[in-house]
Amino acid sequence: METSSELALEVPIVSARYARRFVRFMEHRGVKRHTILANTGITDDMLNNPDASLSMHQVMDLLRQADWLMTDERAAFEFGQQLDLPSHGLLGFAMLGQENPRRLVSMIVQYLRVGLPLMDMELESTGSTFRIRLIDTWGVEDLRPCLTKIYMGSIHRISCQVCSHFHFQFDFPSSASLEDWQLLAPGCEFEFDAPVAQVTMPLKGSPIPKSEANLEFLVARTRCHRKPGNLEADETAMQVRELIMSQPGRPCTTENIARRLDISPRTLRQHLASAGTSF
Repeated sequence: METSSELALEVPIVSARYARRFVRFMEHRGVKRHTILANTGITDDMLNNPDASLSMHQVMDLLRQADWLMTDERAAFEFGQQLDLPSHGLLGFAMLGQENPRRLVSMIVQYLRVGLPLMDMELESTGSTFRIRLIDTWGVEDLRPCLTKIYMGSIHRISCQVCSHFHFQFDFPSSASLEDWQLLAPGCEFEFDAPVAQVTMPLKGSPIPKSEANLEFLVARTRCHRKPGNLEADETAMQVRELIMSQPGRPCTTENIARRLDISPRTLRQHLASAGTSF
């Protein structure tokens, strides 16, 4: 379906909460808010209004403004990894489908096709393996790599609890090494210049443990993930990755990284542990 008419581009269809999270993500990478919002038509009032929506035109202007400000081509994927179930407003779907992962994945894809219509998604399944293909329905060729990375990162974050190995295929090139990409998603396979943009992911062989497959666990886990301390831990882990990538080798000791982040080595290790990683 081609939806690139000027009228369609001006219809407010994307929740402003996504733009708010994206602006904060860029701010943590050192980009000033007024710089990224310049000439986009997006105001602070819009970002802070929980009921506000943005047009595709505004979203594209925001992403184009950010695209040339990003110093790391993996940043869009990294942002996508911050879009978990609560970020999409999908905690209810998780509660309904927690004991049926196949149904849960299908429900999430259908919801995102409507709730975040920046790209279309085609879902296929063979046995216990899912394949999600991304389609550019807006004809925004220059932003397609950025949008694809955001979607892939979010799919990884949402599905990693129920799926095991991820095979990401991107229909565009990358100047970063495969090893650099795998730092963001250990154990996953990345392929560039592929014929299509899609991810293949088999369901985990073992069922969700009974201790986790209940409402209380999901609510507790969500509250934990939404705490400011956990968000700070995620941001610290992201900064550590950037420092390691910019100066790999001997300078990347716990003490040196902590000194550059202006925190103690003990605090650094605590943040990394809270983010589910280690140095």
